[in-house]
Amino acid sequence: MLARTLLFLHTSKGKALFSTHIVPDKPILVRDFIHSALYHPTHGYFSQRPASVGVLHKTISFNNLQGRKAYMKYLDNIYKQNDIAWFTPVELFKPWYAHGIAESIMRTANLSVPLKIYEIGGGSGTCAKGILDYIMLNAPTRVYNNMTYISVEISPSLAEIQRQTVGEVRTHLSKFRVECRDAADRSGWGDVDQQPCWVIMLEVLDNLPHDLIYSENQVSPWMEVWVGKKHDRETHSELFKPLQDSLITRCVEIMDWEKDHSNQSGSVSMARSIWSKVFPKPRRCWLPTGCLRLLEVLHGVLPKMSLIASDFSYLPDVRIPGERAPLVSTKKDGSSLDYGSYLDAKGDADIFFPTDFWLLERIDHYCSGQLKMHKDNSSKQGKKRRTITLDTSSFMEEFGLPTKTRTKDGYNPLLDDFKNTKFYLSVPTHNIK
Repeated sequence: MLARTLLFLHTSKGKALFSTHIVPDKPILVRDFIHSALYHPTHGYFSQRPASVGVLHKTISFNNLQGRKAYMKYLDNIYKQNDIAWFTPVELFKPWYAHGIAESIMRTANLSVPLKIYEIGGGSGTCAKGILDYIMLNAPTRVYNNMTYISVEISPSLAEIQRQTVGEVRTHLSKFRVECRDAADRSGWGDVDQQPCWVIMLEVLDNLPHDLIYSENQVSPWMEVWVGKKHDRETHSELFKPLQDSLITRCVEIMDWEKDHSNQSGSVSMARSIWSKVFPKPRRCWLPTGCLRLLEVLHGVLPKMSLIASDFSYLPDVRIPGERAPLVSTKKDGSSLDYGSYLDAKGDADIFFPTDFWLLERIDHYCSGQLKMHKDNSSKQGKKRRTITLDTSSFMEEFGLPTKTRTKDGYNPLLDDFKNTKFYLSVPTHNIK
């Protein structure tokens, strides 16, 4: 069973209004189209579904379920009883999912200084409460008493839900606050904070805006893709322009860094050129420019941050062409419908991307200053970060309590179902040799 099956069992009864208002009269970059399709205050997908993220009123007692069949039946009943779009893993497996994240922080953090945690896109506040609960019960009293947990949440309605969730334990309120703003906006962060801290991002990367680049064949230069309205004003089309956007250019540079630094022979390059002329094949590539922008801001304002991110490593049944292409899915008449083009998503569909964890690591190193884009090796940078990518099952077996999510016959949905999700951990190091 894939994670997408569990996370996107949409049960919304109403249909979103199909809208062409998300694109202005002048063409816009694909990332702006996606941002508008998802987050437009009136016509965006999430704006029309304010209750898209579900909250379980009680913890699932996995140990009392017989096995996978019983679990799936239980899950189906939960979705039928709740008019929401999906339950996140931290919600399905509360409090154990958040407890695993808390344990990973406690093992790595320097607890001699006050613990500060930021969570980007905190959802319903379940992760924040679970982490605060765990630290209150398992860390030295001074660690809990002196810690700070800051949720950076763009949605005012979710921000209020987070306050209510965390406020269920009164002592948490003096350690917790919500800042309702866009984490990718540098102006909201204020002065640079040189103190160590942790940043948590769960299922955030998949909904960040991406850009699209296009090439006529294997050796032609990349071009930016823009979205504009056709003459009928009701449909959209793509326009191609030479690379000029600085964010796209930086992302392409990071993506192609290894290729540019490889010792590719002239004969191989010539063979590729000939092959592309005989068998031209257009290329489309999706770029995580929203991730690049966010990490540039985070590394700029929190230079000593440690990062924990969890998301989809791949998505099944993607019909949209291109490397790292998204899944565009909606509900119609109670059934899921996947679109074949991202241009069909005009506020009525979710757009979510797989995370290329290798590229995420490169972007992380680039934004931290570790990876420098030079054509030679004249100015090697010291190693500033230690990083690791783990399957969700590996992460939870190491830091969590997997016995708590095991059913009677040994089936464990936390370990067995989420095969297409991973954790990325990145911590600073003082090794600059």
